[in-house]
Amino acid sequence: MITDQPCLPGLRERKKAARREALISASHELVAEHGLDHVTVEMICERVGVSSRTFFNYFESKVDAVLAIGPWELDDAAAAVFVGGGPTGNDLDDCAFLVTQLLADPPIAHERLHTIMELARREPGLIARQMAWFEDHRTTMERLVARRAGVADPGPRDALTHELLGLLVRSTYRHWEAGGCAGDPAQHLPVVVEHLRSLAR
Repeated sequence: MITDQPCLPGLRERKKAARREALISASHELVAEHGLDHVTVEMICERVGVSSRTFFNYFESKVDAVLAIGPWELDDAAAAVFVGGGPTGNDLDDCAFLVTQLLADPPIAHERLHTIMELARREPGLIARQMAWFEDHRTTMERLVARRAGVADPGPRDALTHELLGLLVRSTYRHWEAGGCAGDPAQHLPVVVEHLRSLAR
């Protein structure tokens, strides 16, 4: 009998994911012990037991490893719903819908995020790279908003909607952190949305 079951990652994918997590853990431990400036890629590799070549298959730099930077891709179906003017037709609610989809599959595991936030407070160099990473996603998200508006190029209003998306993500994580980093960050998103409604009124 054939049953519908979720497709589990193969052994190779699981090994790759485990190695990536090991590199992130090692970078966090070493930066906590020695400070960012005194940690090298070679130190991270030695702790994990891999070569520098292997390291660069996963991350472009030690800073990217500390921040656990990876692709943050939006589900195609969710993007199509948003571009089509849904799911509600209200910009704020639809941006919240899009953020919910983003938070469902973040590039950084939620349990690691608190550690990354703590390290970033101590190491300004991490904040600069993190901001640059967010900036990398700006054009993609602005074009998505422009497609929803039915225009060829993103304009000021589209940029504002993109900023709203970023604000919702950042504020949701701040509320999650203030709550002790417990549970799913997306649980805090409705509170953020209601705060914005109150401010708009």
